[in-house]
Amino acid sequence: MQVFAELMNRLAFTSSRNAKLDLMQDYFRTTPDPDRGIALAVLTDGLGLRLPFRRLVTQLMEPHVDPVLYKLSRDYVGDTAETVSLLWPARKGEGPVPTLPEIHRTLKSLKRTDAGPVLSGWLDTLDANGRWALLKLVTGGLRIGVSARLAKTAIAQAFNHNVADVEEVWHGLSLPYENLFAWLEGRADKPDPGDTPVFRPVMLAHPLEGDDLAKLEPRDWVAEWKWDGIRVQLAGNGRELRLYSRTGDDISRSFPDISDGFQGFSGVADGELLVMRDDDIAPFSDLQQRLNRKNVSTAMMKNFPAHIRFYDLLFDRSEDIRASNLPTRRKRLEALLSAGKFTRASLSEVIGFESFDELTILRDGAREANIEGLMLKHIASAYLAGRPRGYWFKWKRDALTADCVLMYAQRGSGKRSSFYSDYTFGAWRTGENGQNELVPVGKAYSGFTDDELKRLDRFVRDNTVERFGPVRAVTQELVFEVAFDAVQPSSRHKSGIAMRFPRIHRIRWDKPANEADRLDTLLTFIAR
Repeated sequence: MQVFAELMNRLAFTSSRNAKLDLMQDYFRTTPDPDRGIALAVLTDGLGLRLPFRRLVTQLMEPHVDPVLYKLSRDYVGDTAETVSLLWPARKGEGPVPTLPEIHRTLKSLKRTDAGPVLSGWLDTLDANGRWALLKLVTGGLRIGVSARLAKTAIAQAFNHNVADVEEVWHGLSLPYENLFAWLEGRADKPDPGDTPVFRPVMLAHPLEGDDLAKLEPRDWVAEWKWDGIRVQLAGNGRELRLYSRTGDDISRSFPDISDGFQGFSGVADGELLVMRDDDIAPFSDLQQRLNRKNVSTAMMKNFPAHIRFYDLLFDRSEDIRASNLPTRRKRLEALLSAGKFTRASLSEVIGFESFDELTILRDGAREANIEGLMLKHIASAYLAGRPRGYWFKWKRDALTADCVLMYAQRGSGKRSSFYSDYTFGAWRTGENGQNELVPVGKAYSGFTDDELKRLDRFVRDNTVERFGPVRAVTQELVFEVAFDAVQPSSRHKSGIAMRFPRIHRIRWDKPANEADRLDTLLTFIAR
């Protein structure tokens, strides 16, 4: 456990991607089984522990720290695991420090009522760094700048393999991944998932930028719409069906109607998950009603019917066709869909064009059609894992912008826990008393430099007028130029709307707040 805690600590304080990879590679090469398998699961969110952590931690801290002091400390630090690890009494409990396999084995079979005493006993045997790592392991919310793909990249590079090869077998593996490490170290054959419907690495596109278009020949490219849903992969073997997100998360449980609509599907297909009614694509906000739900009611499936618009085929039944060119894969996809009579599927159309000027006109009108933009795909492109340059481009519609006024600020998490870095902003409207008032329309925590963050933090501290727990209300005088993708109705906001993907485009230190945009202007952006 101490070695794992040291790895976690160093990863948290290392900003360089390559340095993080070096740390993980060294750990996986030198740590024995099954410890490294458990660590890999922690880094890829594969432990699947679901304890009532917030309530549990509050109960654990009550005998040691005044509840008000704990709450204030948590708000200031911005991270529960770090707060508890520092406030926990430094005493050496009886018994040895728990090992990673012991922790996993115990938590896997632990009843919720027994979790408190067990966790408390472990915390007593560890130092502050070990306590922090243990609590991060339990919650799964690491916040150390390591994604699941980066961890997979680390184990692949540690043993001179390609990360795509690891991802090929990933969903056919189980803890503690001893067969994976045996293959990586050359002690066994590559794990074979058989006909299990596993996730396959997706092919990603580069944004079309600058003079990219001028370098392309129209005759070499296929154009498709870039649909406003979420990227998914459907994998089936004729008996079992799984739906994966673009990152490889199994989201089948949230969409049981997809399983009902693809009975007998055999292969692996790439597409966009949408909500569709009467052949019309619903706004993205409707799809959000379905995402991340553990239990989906019949009414939810009826009111927000799921649909997949396919645009590529990786496996035709058991045949791997990823090395084929785009037209070949497209024909196989058309044949598969037409023969299957699947009830929740459609084929993404190919857009005919002679020149890129024609596509420019279509792209400029994409917002009115509730479409994100265009995709350009090279005719000769195989389906390649990752983001190979020069094969696929995404040509998104331009972002919208609006001038909004900063209303509230809150400290961030992790490295930003000492800074007010999460900003809620609003637009003007006429209130019931006839006076102008600000109503929240969005929240952003990106789009500014480190130097700008420091200046914004000083502004918040110097201009706080009210406190609501960790939230600070500020004088309504600072204007943000906010870039956003769309505006959608929202019952959670007083304004009745919310921006989609807002980010700070520019800080308008020079602009008077009364010249910021009004709510009526934003209402005109709502996709209908």
